[in-house]
Amino acid sequence: MGAGSRSQREQAARRNARRTGAIGFLGALGLPILLWHRTIAAIASEFHLDVRYLIAGWTPWALMALGLLCLLIAGIVDWRARDRRFYGPGSAAWVGWGLSLYLLGFALATQVAQIADSLGRS
Repeated sequence: MGAGSRSQREQAARRNARRTGAIGFLGALGLPILLWHRTIAAIASEFHLDVRYLIAGWTPWALMALGLLCLLIAGIVDWRARDRRFYGPGSAAWVGWGLSLYLLGFALATQVAQIADSLGRS
């Protein structure tokens, strides 16, 4: 009696964690677009192939994209069936890299947006 209900509770908790993770991923995907769509459009409108421009303008967005890619890989690794033959636990490193890259990109995007706003006002 206890083992069946425990298994059901664990499966429900796993489904809830996956649902929460998917909602968090979509939120992390949409937040930069919501916050900085004007800044991204301004940077993209002045596109030219220059190393300084590419590094200064696009690094934050690239870091956030890489972070989201790492989090997506972690989600896929966790989503796979645990009773498969070649299942290997190891999504924690992907989550760590994903969060680190995303937060670093988020902080840099904040600074880029502040610089872009100050240049637009002068």
